[in-house]
Order: sequence, then structure tokens, then C-alpha cells
Amino acid sequence: MRNSQRTPVACGVDIGSTNVKVVALTAEGTVVARASCPTPRDADGLSIDAMALLGTIEEMVREVCGDRFEVHAVSAAGVGEDGVLVDDRLRPLTKALAWFDPRRQQIFRALRPRLHDDDTFDVDSDPVRTLVGWEWSRRQATAGAAHSWVALTDLAGVYWTGRTFISDTLASRTAAWRSSDRQWVQERVELTLGSVELLPPVVSAGETVGHVDSPSLRSAGVIATDAIAVAGGHDHPIGGWGVEQIEHGAVLDSMGTAEVVVAQSARPSTGRPAYVDVSPGIRSSGLTLLRVEELARNVTWAAQDPAVARHIAGLLDGTIAPEPVLNSGYFVPGRRGGGIPRYASDAPVDPRALASAVLGALAVAGRQAVDAVSERAGGRSGVWLAGGWVRSPGWLAIKSAVNGYAPAPILEPEVTAVGAALLAAQARGWEPDPAQALSGSAVGVMR
Repeated sequence: MRNSQRTPVACGVDIGSTNVKVVALTAEGTVVARASCPTPRDADGLSIDAMALLGTIEEMVREVCGDRFEVHAVSAAGVGEDGVLVDDRLRPLTKALAWFDPRRQQIFRALRPRLHDDDTFDVDSDPVRTLVGWEWSRRQATAGAAHSWVALTDLAGVYWTGRTFISDTLASRTAAWRSSDRQWVQERVELTLGSVELLPPVVSAGETVGHVDSPSLRSAGVIATDAIAVAGGHDHPIGGWGVEQIEHGAVLDSMGTAEVVVAQSARPSTGRPAYVDVSPGIRSSGLTLLRVEELARNVTWAAQDPAVARHIAGLLDGTIAPEPVLNSGYFVPGRRGGGIPRYASDAPVDPRALASAVLGALAVAGRQAVDAVSERAGGRSGVWLAGGWVRSPGWLAIKSAVNGYAPAPILEPEVTAVGAALLAAQARGWEPDPAQALSGSAVGVMR
């Protein structure tokens, strides 16, 4: 049931490591409002108070709706590994151990000898995986009252519907679940969380999990009486799925702190390729394929030399041209897993050549990631670029020179939030135009 004074919208939420974003999308596919604010963390910038996060999300939904819009469907995507234990009334018993918290390293080292990997797992076992957070949560004094574990990204949907669940693309990030048979690996769960009984049902991205019951949103008049909550999941797969709605077979190359390449594949799981993560396909029986390359960390390392830093800035904004060393191998990037960046022994000393070699090597790594994901997906129809680096014309020129083709830039700054809104809208039965949704509307508020 709708309020005739307000325009119906679907809301997409992106719970990021740094910021939370919310967009409002009409049934036709126009982003009509957006908001962004810092992710609420403790004084050390690590842990998240789950109820503070829920309050932030609800405040932002009220903000984007104002006195003009009414939410008829909402879906959240975001960080893949953080979560909390809750009691039988869904009250958080622990804070969320951030995926980048340094305490994870020691916990993982203790677990490592008992974690036996193979390519049937959706991801490699490493310190950022959810099972490390499970082990930490179980050590907390309040863990004995736990009824369930809830992912931060699913948190709002769990509270609004009163139903515990975990989105399947988040289950993949745990390193204790397999897409191939959609089963938990009991040995790993018991080793870290203690019991499989603490894990909620796994639901597919795009599945309606229940009706939204929020006193805060209801009193503000911004929620339809029959509004639905829709399972979202891990941020990059949801964003990649949104782009794939524009062009079937498209690959999303998202460039921010890291470079994340993601694609949908109609092929079923037959084992995980090296350096590629997998998770269930979005609204399909296939797979999502994802590969991560270090980006900002390599630039930061090279920029320790002020002369190189100046030339990197000029190359990125297009005010200077690169030296013909983009494919030279003079720079060896620090790769996934923490390798230290370095220059090759025969690298030149000229700062513009070094800056060119750095950006060229990073463009090559991105091309290799696209090739690896595309090969497993069975080919690609196009590569779309997103993220903050899209606004650097020199970087786009370098990417095109290294790739041998010109990828298509996406100007929409919140691809994940829009992808989640598209999921919610489709679950509602609407047919929004994905190209219009991802065109980069200028409306919005920042705080």
C-alpha cells in the first residue's frame, strides 16, 4: 500500500569499510536521491557497534526520502567478512571484528595448521575471512548467550524482518562454505564458531526475506506498509551484476583502494581458478567470479619519492605523457597477499620513466585480472570501469594503451548501492532501466 503524496522508490544500501551509502531509485530506474556518511567505528577506527550502524542506515533512509519519497523495497550490500553474534532477541553480543583489524593475523596463524585448503572452497583461507572473526567472537565473554551469527551487511534486513539469514555471496567469504553444493564445511565451522547451529539459513541474492517493520521509518512516514527487505550480499558481486544488466557478459573493473574485477558466469562450479574467488551467481544458477589486485598501496610506495609522486600525479590527470615503458617490467607490484613492491634491477632512474613504469605495471595487472575472470566466464562482451580512478583521464589513457581497447567508464559513483537498489526494485516486480540507473545522476546529499 502506498502513500499517494510520495513517489515510490527502492533503496540500495552499501555498507563500506569507510562510508555507508544509500540511494533511492524510482521504478523506472532514475536515482532521485543519495546520501553518504562515514561508517560508524570505535575510537581506534576498527570495530563497529551493530546498533550504531543500524541507526545510521535508518537515518540515511529517512534523509534520502525526506518528504518526497516512500520506500517500497530495500536491499543492502557491503563488506563481506564482518559480523556479530546476537542473542535470541537479535541483540548484539559482540562488536564486529573488521576485516582489516591487525588482530586477525595472530588468530589466523594459530588456525592455519588446521585449515586444509583445496580449490573446492570459494576463497583462499587468509586472515580476512569470516571464520577468523568467528574465532575472535567465540572468545568474548558474552558469547555464551549467542543464538546466531549475523553479517553486518545483512544486519538491517535481519532487524527489519525479525528473520536471521545470511546472503549466499557473504557465505562464500567465510572460507567455510562451498557454492558447488551450497553446504557449510562443518569441521571449519566447529573449529572457529563452535557450532553450525549458530549459522542462519543461507538465502540467494535478490530473494525477498520479509516485510520491513521499523518503528523509526514508520513514524517518519517514509516506508510503505508492505515494503519488502531483499537479500543483497557482498558488495563487488552486487555491483558487477548491476553492470551486467546493461550489457550481458560485461566485466566490471572497479578501481579504488584495490582493483576488483568481477563478472557473472553462466557456467556451474567446476573448481576455483588460481587467484580468482567465486560465489553464487546473482539471480542465476551460475557463478560470480572475482579477482583482487593491489592498487593504491603500490602507488603509495612509489610516491615516497617526491619526484616520482609529482610525475604520477601528472600522468593520472593527463598533463604529462607517459614514457614508452608501460610494459617494461621495470616495476614489480606488491600483489595480493602482501608482497612488497619493488623496482627491477635494470629500472631507469628518471622519475617520469619510473612513474610511467609503475602505472603501466598496474594497468598490466588489471588486464591480467580481466583476462583471468573472462576466461573462466567463457569470454566477455565488454569491460566497464568504475571507481574513483575513472575520473583520472591519464589513467584511462594508460589502461587503454595497455589493454589494446578502450573500456567504457561508468560515472555513477555508487555502483554497489545502485546494484542493490536494482535488486530490490526487481524483487518488487518493477523493471527499472539499468543504464539509466548507472548513468551518474548528480542529485544527492553528503554529510
